[in-house]
Amino acid sequence: MHNKIDHFATGADTLDQGVAAMETALGVTVPRGGKHDAMSTHNCVMQSGNGSFFELIAIDPDAPADPGRVRWFTLDDPATQARLADRPRALCWVVGTDDLDGVIAASPVDLGEVVLFTRGERSWRLTVPKDGHLPMDGLLPAFIEWSPGPHPSTGQQDLGVTLDKVRLSHPEPDELSLVLKALHVDHLCSVTQGDAALSFALNTPKGAVVLD
Repeated sequence: MHNKIDHFATGADTLDQGVAAMETALGVTVPRGGKHDAMSTHNCVMQSGNGSFFELIAIDPDAPADPGRVRWFTLDDPATQARLADRPRALCWVVGTDDLDGVIAASPVDLGEVVLFTRGERSWRLTVPKDGHLPMDGLLPAFIEWSPGPHPSTGQQDLGVTLDKVRLSHPEPDELSLVLKALHVDHLCSVTQGDAALSFALNTPKGAVVLD
């Protein structure tokens, strides 16, 4: 089983809000990406080093208001929407794997259903909890398995932003660490004690930046 950070997502009230905030925080303009028809969301994306990418995601106002299921990354949660109205927030990290079924079988917690998504000639399988909330207070990653082909980051712009570390804080850090270890992703993040919180430490043209 080979697991690595695939991408990480910061949510925004609107993409325009998110792009403006990232220009201020990171010193770059994150390019427009695509749409997720099954979730009524859209994004902006850029490379973030080591075959990974940064995703800025928001509800797509031009898509159907009800996609027929709860959106991922708690974007339908009123509490999340209120937080995003204030400013963009770190929402989720996604781990790429070459054995998604093996990850699910080994997981001590329910990672959600596996949903197949397609865009053009590419497809991917992703764990998506039915209520949109990731386990362990939203700190466990989603898991993704891409169809054969180059990683999507190879077609994205490199603007000099790289991920240094995914940071997790939790009231029960030992419990969280045990689950991360069982999922073979404990080497991909740091864990400290505190209120449940997710943040991304980045190297950027403006220096070291933490998005939370």
